[in-house]
Parts: sequence; C-alpha cells; structure tokens
Amino acid sequence: MTAPGLIIAAPRSGSGKTTITLGLQRALTRRGLVVRGLKCGPDYIDPAFHAAATGAPSANLDSFAMPDALLREIAGDAAEGADLVIAEGSMGLFDAVPGPEGHTGASADIAALLGWPIVLVIDVSGQAQSAAAIALGCMHYDPRISIAGVILNKVASERHRRLVAQGMERIGLPVLGALPREASLILPERHLGLVQAGETADLEARLEALADAVTAAIDLDAVRGVAQTTHLPAIATAIPRLPAPGRRIAIARDAAFSFVYPHVEAGWRAAGAVLVPFSPLADEPPPEECDTCWLPGGYPELHAGAIAGARRFLGGLRAFAETRPVHGECGGYMVLGRTLIDADGVSHTMAGLLSVETSFAKRKMNLGYRRAVLEADAPLGAAGAGLTGHEFHYATIVTQGEDPPLAMVTDPHGSAPTPAGSRRGHVTGSFFHAIAVAG
Repeated sequence: MTAPGLIIAAPRSGSGKTTITLGLQRALTRRGLVVRGLKCGPDYIDPAFHAAATGAPSANLDSFAMPDALLREIAGDAAEGADLVIAEGSMGLFDAVPGPEGHTGASADIAALLGWPIVLVIDVSGQAQSAAAIALGCMHYDPRISIAGVILNKVASERHRRLVAQGMERIGLPVLGALPREASLILPERHLGLVQAGETADLEARLEALADAVTAAIDLDAVRGVAQTTHLPAIATAIPRLPAPGRRIAIARDAAFSFVYPHVEAGWRAAGAVLVPFSPLADEPPPEECDTCWLPGGYPELHAGAIAGARRFLGGLRAFAETRPVHGECGGYMVLGRTLIDADGVSHTMAGLLSVETSFAKRKMNLGYRRAVLEADAPLGAAGAGLTGHEFHYATIVTQGEDPPLAMVTDPHGSAPTPAGSRRGHVTGSFFHAIAVAG
C-alpha cells in the first residue's frame, strides 16, 4: 500500500510549521494510524522530532541537492505500508535558489513532484482578513501545486478567528483549524535551530501537549481527508549514491556529534557498511575494529572543554588516523583542527590532525547550498567527484593553516570556485555537509 500525503507549509519561517506538524503527527498516531514524517530541505534536527512523534523513521527531501531518483526512493519508502505521510516544509513555501525547474530547493517542488497538496499554516497575529490575501497569493503563485486548506496560528480571540475565517471564506479556502496564541507550545531553541530531540528531557510530555492542543483546535478528519495519493514518478536512471567511506564506520554519536542525514546512513548500510557508534563526550576512542572514522556535525562548540579533556578520545583518534581515514563534517572538522575558541573566548586544544583553527566567539552565519568538487581522494569520494550539499554554521575560521584544501566549492548564485576544507595524510574535513552525488 502506498500512503497518501500532504505537506505542512507556510508563507514564511516562524509561522509554527514544526509545532503544528508534530502535533498532527502525534495526534493521528494516537488514533492508531501509521504516520510517517518527512522534512523538505537540508535540516538535521526536525526529522528526529518527527521520529519521536510518530514512532517511525523520518528523512529529508531536498529538491536542489537530490536527484529525482533519490527523492522517489525516500518518498516511496515513507509511503510504503503507512496510512499517511505528513511532510514539513522549510522556510517559506516558494523560497528557493537558482536551479532547473523542480530543483530549486523550494518545498513547492516536492509538492509538485509527489502530487501532495499543501496545508498552509499562517501566523495571523497582527492581521485579520488580510491573511486571506496572503493565502490567495500562495494559491495562485505556482500552478503546479494545490493549497488544500489553511490552519490559523496564534489566534488572539474567538472574534479574531471569525474575522480571519471571513477572509478565507471569501477566497474559498477551507479553514481546517485555528490554534490560540499559547507560549507553552513553543519548543526550546538554540543557534542552529531547535534543541535536539535527544536533548529535550521532557520531549514526550511536550509532544503529548502539542497533540492535545492540535486535537482541540484542528479538524483531524479534515486534515486527513485533504491528503492525496503519493505520485511516485517513473525513474529509469539508477540512484547515484554517496560512497560508503568504509566497511566498518566508527561514527561519533552524542550531544556534540549528531548531524547525519538519515538517507546517507541508509545508503551506507545498503552498500554493506556497518555503523559502529561511539561517544567522544563519554571519552570513548574510535572502535579499533573499524576501518574508517566519521565525525559528524553537531555542537562541539558547546562542549569544547569536555572534548579537550577527553584524553582517551583524542589519543585514540590520533592513533586511528595514523593508518586509517578520518573525516569531519562541520563540527567534526572543528574538532580535527588545532584549537576551538568557545563563546566566552576561551581557546581549547583539539585533535590537531588538521591545521585549521576555529572560533565560536567570532560568530558569523554561513548558510546555503554548495556544489563541491574534491581535490583529492577522500571518504566522500574520489578526486574530481562532484557533490551537492550545504553549509550551516556560525563558527569562523581564525587560521586556515598550511593544509591543502579538500575541495573547491561554488554556490547556486554563480560564485567563483573557492577552496574549502583541509586534508593531511589520512585526515580530511570541511564545513560542507554532503547530501548527494552531483548530477
């Protein structure tokens, strides 16, 4: 059975997509439905919340970085055997970067590809009937997609709800629910987004509270009723997969190292690799029986003192790197460097396997899609291989050091290629998060 699906999207970020998505996922799961969550765009954090809300795996759908064959596989896996797929959009519904039609990174691309209707979440604070003009623009902006209904968020009063609903009735858009302004529905955040699901101690209670609020304010039957059959396009080409970096991959996994895309891990396992987790924060070294070590992104800047004091981890990592490949993505790259300066300006000694020195005291947001071409053989692929991915970090490079770059990268806006990352011996790293092999 292939489940129907829908996308919870909004005209802009900060409208309440995540809290409403999680509330719907948990509320419908409590009814006995098999619900699968998916996240549009390059987001490491939300899929873990979807998994907690539904009790089933979640993954990303990225129309810029992923080829259609990979999008089809991920969506098909989620829809197979489920009753409903509830995907969450990213940023505003049509927010995108330059790219071929259907591959701009917009949530609307995913809706068009898979035939899923949009349930639009609108933060109506500070407006009434004018919210309908925003919804009307979304309805007509892109003829490829369908807006099936709207959920009103941050409604101040019953009178406010009626006024907004009058505008929606005028444009013929069903109101599927209206949530009151309620601070307790806000999930805790930090500089890269929500505090991770695994670190939210009262997550289960919060999910139940979200489900209770959604059940009281939204017509769950109506939401389920607008979902449409998942259209899985016929794809003749094979899926170009990121290569597994080894046969037994030692992968750091704890509060400091957690940013790995579910589809990347699934691809490694499909290639026959075994993932062996270990915790640097628990002062565990990479398992000796592994042939590759992978340090994902995460929040090492929040745990720099603990990492610097993890002698068994750092010593074991250095010994591992003498004979076997070690790769660090983003936060992992920072830990492979010489020093990491925390938010208070304190410098902490890191592994010293690369010459880069980074700082979280000097913050600057780096965000966007990237295309990379590898300068040398690495766990990410062979020299000359093209990759798509993204960067999202606030750390800055204080000193790049003497190591040659790992790759040359460009952005979708036509930037000139620039050096990125570092490599030395068996060790490589960069701020670049790989998503897929470039087409």
